Amino acid sequence: MPVQFQIVVFAVIAAFVLFQLYNVLGKKVGRQPQEDAKLVVPGPNTPDQAVKPTAAEAAMLASVAGLKARDPAFDPARFVEGARQAYEIIVRGYASGDRAALKPLLTPAVMASFEAGIAARETRGETETVEFLFPPRADLEGATAEGDKAVAKIRFLAELRSHVTKTSGETADAATGEPLVEERRTAEHWTFERTLGAADPNWVLARVEPANA
Repeated sequence: MPVQFQIVVFAVIAAFVLFQLYNVLGKKVGRQPQEDAKLVVPGPNTPDQAVKPTAAEAAMLASVAGLKARDPAFDPARFVEGARQAYEIIVRGYASGDRAALKPLLTPAVMASFEAGIAARETRGETETVEFLFPPRADLEGATAEGDKAVAKIRFLAELRSHVTKTSGETADAATGEPLVEERRTAEHWTFERTLGAADPNWVLARVEPANA
């Protein structure tokens, strides 16, 4: 096969892979549910630069390729969807103090931190429920193999409404009379990990850090 033809074939394959990944990983939800991020696939009248990924996107795709070299079964789309579901379960579980729901989804260190927060809320005589105003947005920012662990980081953007109730049944602040309801936007990096080659394929939350919105 001539060298120039090989280059064209590889370019077309790369563009298709980027399109598939970006369609899944670049979708905007949460605070921007009406918008979809799209990657333009080159056509006869499309400039080549339209399909070039940004430096961050290129780094993310390179890291995913590195993980797939160690774990060929890693599917970015399935991982992101599973992580989004885990995010909602964990946020709701922490708010309600559901330790049984949280334990299998967290590393021991994160579970200990969440346990401390739940215990403090219980000491104050409060219960809390959380609802998502929109489906949270989840963006895969990297996935790699570190020793015997697969590690993946996702940035979550969400809009939440929390309702706090006192044990006495109060639903308003005694000092101000204001309802104990809060709406907030959150932006966080969640790092998930699992042991490569382990019989259990599930990922667990290993770290939570603030992120830029």
